[in-house]
Amino acid sequence: MTAEGTAAEGTAAEGTAAAKAPAPADGRWVGALALANLGVWVGWFGPLQLLLARQAEQLTPDHKTSTLALVTGVGAAVSMVANPVFGALSDRTTASVGRRIPWVIAGVAGGAAGLVVLSLAQSVTTVIAGWCLVQLALNAAFAALTAAVPDQVPPRRRGLVGGWLGVSQVGGILTGTALATVAGGVSAGYLVCAVFSVLAAVPYVLMRRDTPLSPAHRPAFRWRTFLTGFWIDPRRHPDFAWAWLTRFLMNLSYSISTMYLLYYLTDAVRYEGDADTGVLILTALNALTLLSTVVISGIRSDLTGRRKPYVIWSGLVISAATLQLAVWQTWTGAVVASLVLGLGFGVYTSVDFALLTDVLPTAEDRGRDLGVINIANALPQVLAPVIAAPVVTHFGGYTALYAFAGALALAGSVLVRRIRSVP
Repeated sequence: MTAEGTAAEGTAAEGTAAAKAPAPADGRWVGALALANLGVWVGWFGPLQLLLARQAEQLTPDHKTSTLALVTGVGAAVSMVANPVFGALSDRTTASVGRRIPWVIAGVAGGAAGLVVLSLAQSVTTVIAGWCLVQLALNAAFAALTAAVPDQVPPRRRGLVGGWLGVSQVGGILTGTALATVAGGVSAGYLVCAVFSVLAAVPYVLMRRDTPLSPAHRPAFRWRTFLTGFWIDPRRHPDFAWAWLTRFLMNLSYSISTMYLLYYLTDAVRYEGDADTGVLILTALNALTLLSTVVISGIRSDLTGRRKPYVIWSGLVISAATLQLAVWQTWTGAVVASLVLGLGFGVYTSVDFALLTDVLPTAEDRGRDLGVINIANALPQVLAPVIAAPVVTHFGGYTALYAFAGALALAGSVLVRRIRSVP
């Protein structure tokens, strides 16, 4: 299929969705969506930034790196499967409250239960089980929340909404890191994150704004059709394929850069203060500059109707920041890199999300298709520890690791140019 055919199909799909969609979402709904999304990211990144690393250090002090790699890798593998599956199930849900809200409720509740399991874990096996439950459940909520955007928001406003989702993402990372730092221990950190995740979803659920699906319009379920639907032929939908690949490369770069930040400060920078506090400071600085660009870049992208230039230049900035971590391994260097990284990711987060919603193959399967896109978020979490652990240990340490991360971001930035149907 040609790029023009893909664009026409996407336009037709958007027209069908627009005919069925309710009135455009207002600011209250966007705020509730962003808050619920923030809660999901707190549930993920309180553990990922600090708690899992500290737990691995407590349980296996001599093998903390490999233990962390095992736990996060298995959990990310679960995430990679869960997101598209729950997205596809939400497309077919006929609950009276709508297609997406039931999965937000179940996902947040299950994620909180997984965090409680982690708070009680006394073995690596229990940590893996708890983290897999967190990933399974929170991906159900995340798939439903992201699919609600093209359901409720017209294309001309998706850059703006993507910007606020970017705010909630970085806010979730910062809040999760802060809660994990000040909670007073690993177990308390998990419990505080669990409570926050549940409370953050309440306003969104109470608004009950969702797109219901009539049972009469739900297609008959066939396992073969359901499973084969997750393969989206890159020959028929090349722009979707390129969007997936570039997002995968950017997220692999980011996962490599952040997953070992605690150990980077202790082992490479030789940070003299408390390393947990150091991670919190860097996360806060990253959030500060990210927030300065994430909403405004989304708005400007909506106004100009252009997506690719913003994504390309933000990728170049991200690559530069990552390379700084490779060559300038001091506390000052880490601070500067965090500030620059935030600038790049602010633009990337909002505009790339809008770009992705512009290349979805069909309106009827948005949850499934965004779930397939989200594999590009989860798969890097599987691969990052597999790559990082041997590189740090045997092939050049943190200099080689962050140089490789910079090369990945550069490749992701350049390949965005292959997307044809989006300006």
